[in-house]
Amino acid sequence: MGIDDWAIAIMESLGVVGAGLLVAIESLFPPIPSEIILPLAGFTASRGSFSLVGAIIATTAGSLIGALGLYYLGRFVGVARLRRWADKVPLMSADDVDKSMIWFGKHDKVAVLTGRFVPIVRSLVSIPAGVERMHLGLFLLLTLIGSGIWNSLFIILGFVLGENWTVVEAFMAQYSRLILVIAVLALAVVIVLRIRRQRRAHQAGDPSADI
Repeated sequence: MGIDDWAIAIMESLGVVGAGLLVAIESLFPPIPSEIILPLAGFTASRGSFSLVGAIIATTAGSLIGALGLYYLGRFVGVARLRRWADKVPLMSADDVDKSMIWFGKHDKVAVLTGRFVPIVRSLVSIPAGVERMHLGLFLLLTLIGSGIWNSLFIILGFVLGENWTVVEAFMAQYSRLILVIAVLALAVVIVLRIRRQRRAHQAGDPSADI
């Protein structure tokens, strides 16, 4: 049984509760793609298992539950732990955490809202929001708006396309690969620049080069 058959079986057995549950799990475990779950929820709704509106409400509630779990994970971890962990990771330091949190503090609203439209980031953006202790009401509101738009789009597409819902999956697979390639390239650039900076610091005799 593939993930699509498994998801359909859960949604047909549990109804909209199953759809919401799957999205909540997807929020906590990004490898389970919402790009499959959401169109499938629309397709299942088109077969009469539940209503289109019910699917949108249930999956958005699932998104909120998953995001809330990661938000509180970020609050539990906190900045202090992140700084200690960063100091133990090669090519990273506590300063990187400080700079990242300063950036997030300036752009937290935009990051939480727009992050809901980017694979992987959609789930992970909740963690720095928790670390920064972003106002919970604002976090939930932005998550509700972003996730509501994202969920509605794919559920409606799945509902309209019916048996051809896999067209959405194929398109989003390409989108996800593009995002992944961009992320890997960006990470590679950061690593190369960091290594070059450390080498120059070593050559200049800077004792902080190992940080």
